Amino acid sequence: MKYILFIALLLFSTHLVISQNTQSEIDGGEHGYVPEQSECLNEQQRQLIIQQLKSQSLLLKSEGRLAFSEENRGTNPLFIWPVQKKQGLEYNSVWSISNYVDHNPTSPNALLDYNCGSRTYDTSSGYDHQGLDIFTWPFSWKQMDNDDAEIIAAAAGQIIAKSDGNFDRSCDFSTITPWNAIYIQHSDGSVAWYGHMKNGSLTTKNVGDTVVVGEYLGIVGSSGVSTGPHLHFEVWQDGTYTQLIDPYVGACNSLNSVSWWNSQKPYTNPGINAVLTHSANVDFNNCPNSETTNESDNFMLNDMAYFYIYLRDQYIGSMFNVKIIRPDGSYLLDADYTSTNDYYASYWWWSRVVDMEGIWQWQATYEGETVIHSFSVGALSIDDEELQELSVYPNPFSDTISINSSTIIHSVTIFDFTGKSVVLFEKKSPEGIRELDLSTLSQGIYFADIKGDNKEQKVIKLLKK
Repeated sequence: MKYILFIALLLFSTHLVISQNTQSEIDGGEHGYVPEQSECLNEQQRQLIIQQLKSQSLLLKSEGRLAFSEENRGTNPLFIWPVQKKQGLEYNSVWSISNYVDHNPTSPNALLDYNCGSRTYDTSSGYDHQGLDIFTWPFSWKQMDNDDAEIIAAAAGQIIAKSDGNFDRSCDFSTITPWNAIYIQHSDGSVAWYGHMKNGSLTTKNVGDTVVVGEYLGIVGSSGVSTGPHLHFEVWQDGTYTQLIDPYVGACNSLNSVSWWNSQKPYTNPGINAVLTHSANVDFNNCPNSETTNESDNFMLNDMAYFYIYLRDQYIGSMFNVKIIRPDGSYLLDADYTSTNDYYASYWWWSRVVDMEGIWQWQATYEGETVIHSFSVGALSIDDEELQELSVYPNPFSDTISINSSTIIHSVTIFDFTGKSVVLFEKKSPEGIRELDLSTLSQGIYFADIKGDNKEQKVIKLLKK
């Protein structure tokens, strides 16, 4: 299965049209271009999996533990999306799609997805892509290392097999190492395959255990034949593994006539995956090294800051707007851009000197969606050496947070994302401030400006869920 990381940094020729009179430099490019593909499982591996699945099902049945039965066969499941961001991750989204199921049995280079497009692949050996490829974006390797993209059960069912312990940082098609995967049978007998998982991340549940819809299964990885972290989601109609299912309904789906999604996503699904600030340019590094992202929400006055947006399914003629908003409401940047290319995943960035103290906003609007990222400049950017070990928990929080610090905390000021002070806590005992009741705050992003008895200072971003 395929997913090659390809970063095309298009300096001075960005394939975007700037819709404003003032000069506004922009750099960036495409992420996720794939010049060739290969099957994620060779035929021998696939047959071994099918044999294992049949054997495990027979064993569960002989033990009276197989949940599926012909007598009580249910209707086909309606899937939820099988990838979600972990709780507390500030990215707006963590995925994009690289490939759908191929419905043209001719090969090679005879491509036909469910929507009559060519967002799929086949190989010269006769393999037609049999699943949905969902890759992580932005920062696939960092996401994998930090467990940011979780694979969840698209439907309730029973684990009938699982495979773990295999190498998970594959970068090419030459490996013969199997993938890490979990296989779930549903009440109608259909079976979903979740492949390429991170080593050691699979649920601790055993074969024979049941899962509910949305339950954690593992982390998106790059095990098996793979060139980057992604989930291969493959569905079979029953335990004979002779009839493939494409969950998407469309004019060129030759396998099934109805959608298996609870809410089918559009074929092209443009969106904002992240709006981030950085202290230096991002280094995407070579596979399989984790990206050096240089993410930062705190800057000193007159620092150079780097402003990035990360988009999925950017299409020709689509427009996005970006704004860098000072604490006083004035704009350091306000510009519209129109794409002259199609991108499955893209990134664009600007560098600017931040020239005013306070809480800033970095904002992007695309396809009717606006994402705001707040960051601080100046006094609120101080991270005192004496408070480097200070931490707050839980974060994200619901009502209260605790402060873990060897330094006595004198005061804590809570600012909202606009820079307005909303709550002030002051020391009332020799032990200092150890707990904050923030139950009156609405959901959203806040900054805690924490000061010690000797004027030490640290700012921590908080997220109320």
